[in-house]
Amino acid sequence: MHRERIQLVSLVAVAVAAVLFGMVLAGGLGLTPRASADRPSQQVQAPSKIVFAAPDFATLAEKVVPSVVSVYAKDIVKPGEGRQQQGPEDFFHRFFGPFGMGPQGGQSREPVVRRSSGSGFFITPDGELLTNNHVVEGADELEIELNDGSRYPVKVVGRDPATDIALVRVVHADREFPVLKLGDSAAARVGEWVMAVGNPLNMDHTVTVGVVSAKGRRLGISDTSFENFIQTDAAINFGNSGGPLLNLRGEVIAINTAISARGQNMGFAVPINTAKLILPQLREHGKVVRGYLGVTVRDIDQELQEAFGLKSRNGAFVEEVLPGHAGDKAGLEHGDVIVSVNGQKVAKTRDLIDQISAMPPGSKAHLEVIRNGKSLKLTATLEERQGDEEESQGEGGEEEKGNVSERVGVSVMDLTDRVRQFYGLEDSIKGVIVSHVNPVSPAADEGLRRGDVITEVNGKKISSVQQFLSGVNAVKKGGYLRLYVYRPRAERSFFAILKLDQDTGK
Repeated sequence: MHRERIQLVSLVAVAVAAVLFGMVLAGGLGLTPRASADRPSQQVQAPSKIVFAAPDFATLAEKVVPSVVSVYAKDIVKPGEGRQQQGPEDFFHRFFGPFGMGPQGGQSREPVVRRSSGSGFFITPDGELLTNNHVVEGADELEIELNDGSRYPVKVVGRDPATDIALVRVVHADREFPVLKLGDSAAARVGEWVMAVGNPLNMDHTVTVGVVSAKGRRLGISDTSFENFIQTDAAINFGNSGGPLLNLRGEVIAINTAISARGQNMGFAVPINTAKLILPQLREHGKVVRGYLGVTVRDIDQELQEAFGLKSRNGAFVEEVLPGHAGDKAGLEHGDVIVSVNGQKVAKTRDLIDQISAMPPGSKAHLEVIRNGKSLKLTATLEERQGDEEESQGEGGEEEKGNVSERVGVSVMDLTDRVRQFYGLEDSIKGVIVSHVNPVSPAADEGLRRGDVITEVNGKKISSVQQFLSGVNAVKKGGYLRLYVYRPRAERSFFAILKLDQDTGK
């Protein structure tokens, strides 16, 4: 009994010694935090881990591929007729194709069949599809193929060349078709993942991925006022035209439309919000009739903001008001900034163009305008937009000697009867004419040309060379010279904003 008690006491002593030894060892190694009596203890938090999860592209592809179709067009081409193969336009082109001739190829005195292919996707279960206008334009027969191999003839419901969007429908739908949800292209972010699905080079239902590379691209391959492309580096090629560009939620954010002829993995797609705006008119009328204000507008950059003393860069800056049109009748003036339409804010010119073009002719556009720092309310009755006339690129007449402003880089002349006759200018046009532009000068940087007529300097109308020079001399070093310029051959006016960095030389 005594021995057992001794063994128990020994075990307890060993245990206590082990605990004490462990505490001493832990304290020496710094394994327990020290407490401070004069300050509260702080909770130590482990740094949060950043987890990069790879997108599940396989599941996304399984979800969206059944809704994408290959579009096959057939043209019966008579000798000397038929649509031509589309080639590069200013380094950019639509990616439709490939094109093929009949078995004889080349020129023939007999009609031949020309086939081409593109892409499209279902937006309603009863067989409505979206694709590009250039995929279906001029085709004699259209057919689609689904990913299960089944084929259906389709017909064009409506098309809009200005945005290159077309709505087609299955002729005899015998089932419900899987549809894609239309997303919000305005919410798309540069750098986010996207997936393109289409029929490149007749390799149907090809899936590629990339990111949104940029937004708001204007390429100059169509009506530039409606170009607002989303750029992507997802691999796309001829035949992807009309296919969807999707986000990771499987929503369509754009319609693949064009590629760069000189770059790699530079594709461009029409924002899906553009399609959503015009879908009702395509369904009802087969075409799009747009409202027209009759003004030329531009975004507000830093130079424009500083030159006009604007508080912000929000709004659409009015460069020209076309006489006799809706904007002119409403009281708009060049130099105005349109900041809202019917209560909807206008941050960029794109907002104004989209809002006005989405309204039918005859409707009222209630405009909020900033003019000389003050807010105005104007109401315009919209007209129907017609095809835009291209600016003439013709050259002016012979160079005439005149007064030179070294700060600006132009020679100007008074509008005498002889000068008016030489340049074909009407008596109603007032100002001074540009007879020469120095190649390296602020004027050349702003695109001024010989034959342009400067009608205003810093908001004041001029009618003589002396008034022009006085206006230039009134601008301090580093200040802005605001010229309002009329280009006779193009029959349009615009602002030229020149920053003058050097004093007048004598």
